Amino acid sequence: MIKRPTSVSVVAWILIAMSGISLIASTVSLNNPMTNELMAKSILPVPLQYLMLYLGLLITIVAGIAMLKGQNWARFLYVAWSAIGIAIGLFTSPMKAAMIPGLVVFAVITFFLFRPKANEYFSPKGATNDAQGV
Repeated sequence: MIKRPTSVSVVAWILIAMSGISLIASTVSLNNPMTNELMAKSILPVPLQYLMLYLGLLITIVAGIAMLKGQNWARFLYVAWSAIGIAIGLFTSPMKAAMIPGLVVFAVITFFLFRPKANEYFSPKGATNDAQGV
């Protein structure tokens, strides 16, 4: 039996919790004039920004839940979606310096998701044994 590494549990729960909080905060700030003003400065249309925001939060929640279940695709989904979001942000954000904390968090999370113990847990044998309680 391959036990889920604590680092994977912590990362997955942080992703789930932070995405849930962001979902609530983003919804509450929909009509905030300051938020709308900042979003209007981007070259992307505001509705597209909201679509990407909510889709990203949904993807992160799904990935976090799937990581807890040992699904290997979940960590790749999180990394791919985050990398795409960062790339889009770097090209379109008027406040690029504000992206630095997010880049650091992304790097740390990626590091923990691809450590040897995490790789073992996410391997087909590891996930099967953990899910079956063998």
